[in-house]
Amino acid sequence: MKIFQSSLCLYCHSPIRESAGWANIFFLEEADLLCLACRSRLISIQGNTCVICCKPLQTGDKCPDCEEWLVDPMFGQALDYNVSLYTYNPFMKDVIARFKYRGDYELARIFAAELRKKAPKAHFVIPIPLSDERLNERGFNQAEAIGMMAGMVLENGLVRVHGEKQSKKSRYDRIHTEQVFRIHPKASDFQDKTILILDDIYTTGTTLRHAGALLKEAGAKRIISLTIAR
Repeated sequence: MKIFQSSLCLYCHSPIRESAGWANIFFLEEADLLCLACRSRLISIQGNTCVICCKPLQTGDKCPDCEEWLVDPMFGQALDYNVSLYTYNPFMKDVIARFKYRGDYELARIFAAELRKKAPKAHFVIPIPLSDERLNERGFNQAEAIGMMAGMVLENGLVRVHGEKQSKKSRYDRIHTEQVFRIHPKASDFQDKTILILDDIYTTGTTLRHAGALLKEAGAKRIISLTIAR
């Protein structure tokens, strides 16, 4: 049985008319949250990609950036691989900016179903933490929000000890920043565990590798990251 229902696009607020079966009604499937026009602007990352960072490639299996990371004595083995859902195009940039900086918390729902589908298996899911200053400024942690919207069980495994915005730094400064995290005092035992790190954007991979290096020092066997955009 199909039931027609109307809702508003979470991004542009235009009406969406969709058909829903009993599965949607009982939450076994997630109803569409974007209109067709907005959904068409979400560009999934597909095809040949770097086996480490998920960057689209024309040839080869590793991008030049990851080749450089691999020979870094401190962070070369910090990240086993990254999974990113979408290309960081102008549309995605605005979606994340509205969600992250302008408090449009509901936009996190857009990514929930795809995050659940693409999330690699892991013993723990750890969202990248914000500094206390940044958390007070925004009112929520965007990495934690997307995980909660996706129904993930989250572990507070890390604490941020450096408050400067990564987005304000140059690429060189991001890569050469000193360790910005420490292990949470009430963290679980990570010995020989696979850990999934959750964040909104993969830029240079520095933040994820800082977190991964620290978690491997704490005994983690494998570090995977999952991000909305790349």
